[in-house]
Amino acid sequence: MILSITPFLICFCSTQWNKIEHRLFSFITQNWRAKPLVSYRAIVDLIGATTTKTGLKVYCELDANSYPKGIVVSEAEMASINIKRADFHGEWNYAIAPSYKLRKAFVS
Repeated sequence: MILSITPFLICFCSTQWNKIEHRLFSFITQNWRAKPLVSYRAIVDLIGATTTKTGLKVYCELDANSYPKGIVVSEAEMASINIKRADFHGEWNYAIAPSYKLRKAFVS
């Protein structure tokens, strides 16, 4: 199976630059107005319950995995990643596609 991954970054500090995120965040904040944000579950449920009159539905899930800090990626490793950057803010919006390098399988 060949899989292409497109990560979506929602960094609330950058929302002002991305028109879609900016418009979406306004609906999310309207949805959780006057509701206590007492837990991650409450936040995820409120974000996930966000809809608009035009039919947009928001899906949200909490990533509870822990990730190690301080991992250094070498220049060679970064160069080997097949990154397709978007025309608009390619530093934030991109897809990671398969590298298509041929690999030989050895059967003993």
